[in-house]
Amino acid sequence: MLQAVPTSAELVELVETSDRVRASIERVVTGRSELVRVTVGVLLAEGHLLLEDVPGVGKTTLAKALARSIDCTVGRIQFTPDLLPSDLTGVNIFRSQTHEFEFRPGPLFAHIVIGDEINRASPKTQSALLECMQEGQATVDGHTYPLPHPFLVIATQNPVEMEGTYPLPEAQRDRFMARLAVGYPSVDSELDMLDLQETSDPLASLQPVTDAAQVARLITTARSLYAAPAVKRYIVDLVTATRQDHGLRLGASPRAAIQLLRAAKAIAAMAGRDHVLPDDVQQLAEPVLAHRVLASTEARLSGRTTTETVREIVARVPLPTSGTVSPRERRATG
Repeated sequence: MLQAVPTSAELVELVETSDRVRASIERVVTGRSELVRVTVGVLLAEGHLLLEDVPGVGKTTLAKALARSIDCTVGRIQFTPDLLPSDLTGVNIFRSQTHEFEFRPGPLFAHIVIGDEINRASPKTQSALLECMQEGQATVDGHTYPLPHPFLVIATQNPVEMEGTYPLPEAQRDRFMARLAVGYPSVDSELDMLDLQETSDPLASLQPVTDAAQVARLITTARSLYAAPAVKRYIVDLVTATRQDHGLRLGASPRAAIQLLRAAKAIAAMAGRDHVLPDDVQQLAEPVLAHRVLASTEARLSGRTTTETVREIVARVPLPTSGTVSPRERRATG
């Protein structure tokens, strides 16, 4: 039985909307189109995004630009060492008039949550995000409250070597679909940035180009893309290779395979295709897998990063040689 694929109209809507969102973000984040493309892909894959780099390169600006491009609720959290879990999830307040407790939701109860410098908070506070990111709900004083849909956490973190930072627990890193490094802009892009922000803040003029309801519809469209058995086997082969590599003491989890597939579907849909290609998987292997694995002691002593190890794994795992076309193409060719 052939799997259903999105209609042409659904794909056109996704491509046009994602292009508008990317164009809106690139009005503020100049010269980094690939970074913006993967960011929007994570949104359409219903994942969470971790932005890691030194201060001042535009991590928070990118997160704010995405949030302002969508007409939805936004929560902002500045993580500090004294932040408590209840500052994220909310608290129950006793009302003397009614003699009952009333739940006051925290900033996590928003469609898009921007967590600034997440690794400056204690591990206890960081762990408050785990249930929210995985299950789309928060439990406070024994009561479970659903979070809005769609729900996206965009967290920024400084390199662990910087003063006053805590490394994220492995369980929490695994909740993030992708980790991206913003990097320094090129000379031309930085000159454009100076001209753009010399007299005003371009974020202030950004207007929404879509809303939460449409984003939720596009997420459904992206998830319904066709992934051939050969492509799924390729994803499993990549993940399995991380568990067998001598340069890693912790390989990627099954959740990593699921999220790599969903991210590849979103990127393929943004390209106007109704099926996933191995190239989509290759492009996303580093941002989706590298932050989930741990380097072995020997690899760390030799200066090898997990990104380099994942890159080597992608280079040596064989690509599927056939069986990656969509059901629509199979029908057309008989």
